[in-house]
Amino acid sequence: MASALGARDLFRLVRKGIDVNAVHANVRKPFRFLLCGDLALIAEMRALLLSGHDDDTVPIDAASCLETIDPRRPLPIVTSEVRVVLFLGHRGDASSADLEPLKTLRVPILAITLDPGAALGGPSALPTAGTVGEYVVPALTREVLRGRVFPHIVDASKGVEIAVGRRLPPLRESVAAKLTRDAANNALKVALASAVVDHIPVVGIVLGAFASAGDMVAITGIQMMLLLHIQAAYGRDPDVQRMWQLLPVIGGGFGWRTLARELVGFVPVAGIAIKGAIAYAGTIVVGEGVTFFLEHGQHMSKGQAAQVYDRTKDDAMRFARDIVSRFKRGGR
Repeated sequence: MASALGARDLFRLVRKGIDVNAVHANVRKPFRFLLCGDLALIAEMRALLLSGHDDDTVPIDAASCLETIDPRRPLPIVTSEVRVVLFLGHRGDASSADLEPLKTLRVPILAITLDPGAALGGPSALPTAGTVGEYVVPALTREVLRGRVFPHIVDASKGVEIAVGRRLPPLRESVAAKLTRDAANNALKVALASAVVDHIPVVGIVLGAFASAGDMVAITGIQMMLLLHIQAAYGRDPDVQRMWQLLPVIGGGFGWRTLARELVGFVPVAGIAIKGAIAYAGTIVVGEGVTFFLEHGQHMSKGQAAQVYDRTKDDAMRFARDIVSRFKRGGR
C-alpha cells in the first residue's frame, strides 16, 4: 500500500484529518497577561506588544488581553485566564517591589529590568509557577526581547499560543517556533512508535521515500496542521488550498532526498533512529520555512535554506546517535 500511495491519495487521506474548526477555536481562546510596575514602561511594553496589526489598528480583543494591575489591590479579572505576570522596572525595582500577592496566581512572574548600560541577562528557562525570574534588558524592543523574554512568555502560554500570536504580532515568531518544536516532537513520537517500516518520509510528496501509509499520513497530517496553526497565529484564516501550494515549495528547497540518503547511510541498522531523526528534522524545517515566508513575504534564498538544512541535519544526526546509544545501553 505504501508504494502505491500517490500524492493525490495522500492529500485525500490527510485532508480528512485536518480540523479547520479546531484551528478557529484555538484562535478564539481567552488569555490574560498582567502588567505591573513602572507606568511609563508598562505603556511602552503595551505599545510594543500591540504593534504590527493590519492598518495599524488594534483589535479590541487584543487590547483587552493585556491588563495593567496594582499588586497591592484585589485583581478584578478572571484569574484562570492569566498566563504570565510582567513586572517592568528599572535597576533595583524588582528587588524592592512586593510581588508576594502575585505569587498566589501560580503563574510565572517575569521581572523585566530596563538597564541601558547592562548586558542582556536572565534565566535560561521559564520560571516555575509562582516564582520570579529577573530579565535585564538594555531596551524594550522586539530585537532585544525576542532573545529570552518573548520565548518565555510564549512558553507560559501553553494551550493558547495561537491566540497569543493572533492578538500580539511581535510574539508571532516565538509562537511559530514553539508550535514547530511541539509538532516536531509529535512527529518524532509517531516515527519511533513504528517498528516495522524501513524508511519514513518527512513530507511524502516531497521526499518520495517508502513508508507505511499510516505513518506517512500521520506525519504529513502533523505538518499540515502545523502550517495551518502558524498561518492562524500570523492572522491568516486557515486556507487548505494555499497550504497545499506552499508545502512543496518549502520542502523542495531543502534537499530532503539527500538528507534521507545521508541519514539512512549513517546508521544502516538503526531504522527506528533514522525514522525519528528525519521526521523531527523535517518538521522543524517545514515550520521554519513557512515562518520565514510569513515574516518576510518571500521564501528563503538558497544560502539561507542551506544554513537551515545543515543545522537541521546536524540536529537529526544527534537525535539518531542519542537513540542508538540508548538502545545499546538498554541491550547490555
